[in-house]
Amino acid sequence: MTSPRDVLTPDSLSMLHAIEKAGSFAAAARALGLVPSALTYRVRQIEDALDVLLFDRSSRQAKLTAAGHELMREGARLLADMDAIANRVKRVATGWESQFTIAVDGIIDRTTVMELCEAFMALNAPTRLKLRDEVLTGTLEALTSGQADLALGIAGSFSESGTTSGIHSHALGPMNFVFAVAPHHPLAQAPEPLTDALIGQHRAVAVADSVQRGAGVTIGLLPGQDVFTVSNMHSKIEAQVRGLGVGFVPELMVQPLIDQGVLVVRKVDRPQRVAQLSYAWRIPDGSEGERGGRALQWWLKQLKSTTTRSALLVNPRPKLALRKV
Repeated sequence: MTSPRDVLTPDSLSMLHAIEKAGSFAAAARALGLVPSALTYRVRQIEDALDVLLFDRSSRQAKLTAAGHELMREGARLLADMDAIANRVKRVATGWESQFTIAVDGIIDRTTVMELCEAFMALNAPTRLKLRDEVLTGTLEALTSGQADLALGIAGSFSESGTTSGIHSHALGPMNFVFAVAPHHPLAQAPEPLTDALIGQHRAVAVADSVQRGAGVTIGLLPGQDVFTVSNMHSKIEAQVRGLGVGFVPELMVQPLIDQGVLVVRKVDRPQRVAQLSYAWRIPDGSEGERGGRALQWWLKQLKSTTTRSALLVNPRPKLALRKV
């Protein structure tokens, strides 16, 4: 027995559309260069396979039934999808990746990332973008494990040694951290500089490392200190604003809150904490040369701009000057 998949072909859908447009089988047969009996037979095959009537034959006009109207509506969508797939495949063959995944650390400015995504999508490239929220060593792991093509906000020094081959990196810039507490927190009134012994008596707020393998890392925690763990930097800042704990936070990210007086910066008895951040990318095996696909080339072109790199490291956010590839 003929199945629906056998009869629902682009040719058959186009034929049904021709009948609908012509208003009769005879007129459609002339337009398609077929004899009316052959056209009628093909329509019967489709109706038998679907077990429905597509046309009301009670009059001389070829009027679609409710089922016929639904098939025409869905058929038009399927034909459009087929055309889109064909165009997409052709454009991917010109060097665009079918999907491009970016791992974004929680300390990277999301507004700037979205502005870059908006500019990329304006290219009408066939590449689908995917963003991954990562934290600490999980940002690099997403890249080295092949789950991302580009990683933004890798903390610490990064070198290709000891990682998957085909990984390259470049400095993004430094990010200063300050020790901040809520105005009503006991440490807000304690004498400076705050010692580790004093800080260790109070709960810390920490962001969980998103690494999938291994224990990950913790930064700035003291032995035996009570810890409130959250999933991202924005939650950490909110927790500290509420006085639920203390800890180091990116200075530029919390500067508006400091200016408003909802967070207070305190001096501590330890060196100033500055994170050296970088971005890294992966050249998949089999890529031509060492440039990667056109989507990767576009993103790397934008990241060459000091303005773009500065904007990714949170406020003040200068206006991006996007670059053509």
